[in-house]
Amino acid sequence: MNKADLIEAIAKASGLSKADAKRALDGFTDAVQSALKKGDKVSLVGFGTFSVAKRNARVGRNPQTGKEIKIPAKKVVRFKAGSELAKSVAK
Repeated sequence: MNKADLIEAIAKASGLSKADAKRALDGFTDAVQSALKKGDKVSLVGFGTFSVAKRNARVGRNPQTGKEIKIPAKKVVRFKAGSELAKSVAK
């Protein structure tokens, strides 16, 4: 499912127009993004939690040459599925 498919599904499920569904989806993604930039968690009970984690610097290998390369530390976005989402997918 891509963004256009998701907008269509939101519009159909909520009774909104596609334009309103797009604005709602864009608002949601902007709100999540700004909260994660501030270092906050975004928890949607039953669905899941978005959070930011720090990945330490490490040494990796170039698969073509086998040469060691340094991979710098960075922040990454994590998503942990909530119980209801996990149960619905497991069925």
